Amino acid sequence: MFKHEFFEKNSIFLTIGILVVVAIGGIVEIAPLYWLKSTIEEVKGMRPYSPLELAGRNIYIREGCYVCHSQQIRSLRDEVERYGHYSLAAESMYDHPFQWGSKRTGPDLARVGGRYSDEWHVAHMIDPRSIVPESIMPGYPFLAENKLSYEDIQGHLKANRTVGVPYTDEMIENAIADLEAQANPDEGDIDALQERYPKAVARVFDGDERRITELDALIAYLQMLGTLVEFDSFDAAANSR
Repeated sequence: MFKHEFFEKNSIFLTIGILVVVAIGGIVEIAPLYWLKSTIEEVKGMRPYSPLELAGRNIYIREGCYVCHSQQIRSLRDEVERYGHYSLAAESMYDHPFQWGSKRTGPDLARVGGRYSDEWHVAHMIDPRSIVPESIMPGYPFLAENKLSYEDIQGHLKANRTVGVPYTDEMIENAIADLEAQANPDEGDIDALQERYPKAVARVFDGDERRITELDALIAYLQMLGTLVEFDSFDAAANSR
C-alpha cells in the first residue's frame, strides 16, 4: 500500500504533488482540443438569424423569457417524446448569448416554431390565461402596441459578425429591407430575403399591416425556433458512421 504519511507531514511536497496531479489532469482535458478543428458539428440547414428574427430574439432576451423557458432538449426519452428531437450544439452556434436556460416554469421552446399559429401566439402574449387558464405567465400586451425600432439593425448584424456569425456585407447592407420584407411581404423582395435566409417565413405576424411591432419580431423569432435543421439528413449521417 502506498504510504502517504510523508506527504501528510510535509505540506510543501503535498502542495507540489497536488499541482502535479492537477497539471496532468488539465493536460489530458485541454490538449485534445488543439487537434480538433471545431467542437461543434455543422449540420445542414443552420443559418444566421434574419434581421427580423434577430430583433425578436433581442426582445426575447430583454423581457427575460429565458428565465422561465429553456431552449435545450436533453437526450432523454421523456424529453424527446414531449418536445421533439434533442438539441444539437450547432443549433446554438450563432447565439450570443445562448438561450439554453436553467429552469422550466413554462415549457421548453427549442421546437416551438410552427407548432402554433400566429394568432395563437398573439393571443397568448397579450393574455396568456385566455389560451392556458392555469398559466402564471405575465401578459405582454404592450408588445403589440410598441412600434419596432430597427433603424440600428445593421449595427446588430455587424456586432454579431465580430463574434463569428457569418453575416456578409450584402446581408448587412440589406438588413432594413429584409426586415421590412419579412414583416410585410406585399411590399418587399421576398425572393432576395429567402436567398439570403433560407426558410425565412414572411408574413404579417401580429395581424396588423399598418406597422411593424415588437410582437411581429418576437413571433417571427419563435416561429423559427427548431425549424432550420434538417434532422432526417443529420440522423442518416449519424447512423452511417
